[in-house]
Amino acid sequence: TSVGDSPRGAHVTTGTRAAGIIVRRLDPSLVPDFVTFMRRDAFAEFPWWAGCACGFYETPGDEWDASANAFDEHVTAKVARIEAGRSQGYLAYMDDTVVGWCNAAPRDSYANLRRYAAAIDDTPDVGSIVCFVVAAPYRGRGVATALLDAACDGLRDQGMRLAEGYPTTKEPPTQPYQVPWTAHNYHGPLRMYLSSGFYVHRQMDGWVIVRKRLEPIEEPRHDAEDGM
Repeated sequence: TSVGDSPRGAHVTTGTRAAGIIVRRLDPSLVPDFVTFMRRDAFAEFPWWAGCACGFYETPGDEWDASANAFDEHVTAKVARIEAGRSQGYLAYMDDTVVGWCNAAPRDSYANLRRYAAAIDDTPDVGSIVCFVVAAPYRGRGVATALLDAACDGLRDQGMRLAEGYPTTKEPPTQPYQVPWTAHNYHGPLRMYLSSGFYVHRQMDGWVIVRKRLEPIEEPRHDAEDGM
């Protein structure tokens, strides 16, 4: 990955130039891009989840309406969290168009990891990667991998020592409606994590906890005699 160019500048994280993908860390200036992607593209082929606005793991309580009817309520709350610095993630762009999203943050910042709270232990400085959404026309082009790489870089920059994901290992449900594999697999494919240096930390019922050690990036040394 390499640093991407952007007219907005400061929020750029990393991008995969060979694939034409630039990933930007979400900040308030990118809220319009985030909202447009969630409203128009993220769940275009699976409208049953069209109202999520990626707030599922950030909202306390057991109830959650993911339908399109709840979009305005959920996106308003999500935007408020973004502007307050309480929600973060990464947007992938191709040709200045948002094509993908990843929700990743320090694990203890999530208000409600729901079933994945089973992953919580006393390991310090763990970053959670909880959600990927890639627009249908851009799947299979490395967007999710670019987002995963950027999320790991961003978590490392925040002082996290481990990145953690929760890929599913079971088939999609068929009731009360058929969930397509692309939606069911929103935590990211296990094979993608393994190809990106993650290892299986723990087997669960229908999912696994994967982890990757985030080693600090050492700055190159410039000794006094360099250049002499």
